[in-house]
Amino acid sequence: MSEWLEGKVVENIHWTDSLFSLKVDADIAPYSAGQFASLALEIDGERVARPYSFLSPPQDKTLEFFFYTATDGVLSNALYDLKVGDTILVKNPANGFFTLDEVPASRDLWLIGTGTGIAPFLSILKTDQPWETYESIILVQGVRTQSDMQYLDLITGLREQYGERFGFQAFVSREQVEGTIQGRIPASIEDGSLEQKVNLKLDVAHSQVMLCGNPDMVKDVVELLKARGFAKNLRRKPGHITTENYW
Repeated sequence: MSEWLEGKVVENIHWTDSLFSLKVDADIAPYSAGQFASLALEIDGERVARPYSFLSPPQDKTLEFFFYTATDGVLSNALYDLKVGDTILVKNPANGFFTLDEVPASRDLWLIGTGTGIAPFLSILKTDQPWETYESIILVQGVRTQSDMQYLDLITGLREQYGERFGFQAFVSREQVEGTIQGRIPASIEDGSLEQKVNLKLDVAHSQVMLCGNPDMVKDVVELLKARGFAKNLRRKPGHITTENYW
């Protein structure tokens, strides 16, 4: 049975004026990489809650979450202002099926996200499961500006640890940044430039694709992949595409 637990803020990292990460200590039940927990604050006498994916892997004691503040986001703006030692409510246990246990084994795993939608992917990549299941893993992140790209040290560490088995490609839509592709992820899948850049084909015989983030990106990529013979992954009928809207 679910319950609200009191957690304590360990760190609040302000990457930009609208992008931040929270580290929280809370005694929640074990969870799987890719799952989410609802976070809540009491604001003006009302409990305001929203689900957020873990960025931290299950083996870490401290929980970590990655956020954008929304212009009209009452909760996200309040979370941005939290200080070390402040109380935050965490719903226990975690939930969600955006995990590798729900994804069929294959040769290649593509993790495609926008903005803070890479959080569950970083949680997954910091566990042994993907590296024991797939030969090659490609992480793709789409952001608006270079300042929205965070956790590059973590990503670089994965590249150093796993070598050619791991690739990363960033997209920046509003700026030209060396090493990135300017534009949107769906367009690059449609014209083949993403596959050319990472030197790996999206192949229905060998690829599993997980999509997380902007619902428009998720929808567009699903349609493009379906046109190439990919199918949504369902429990009753395994396929190639597993999705989660994170917005």
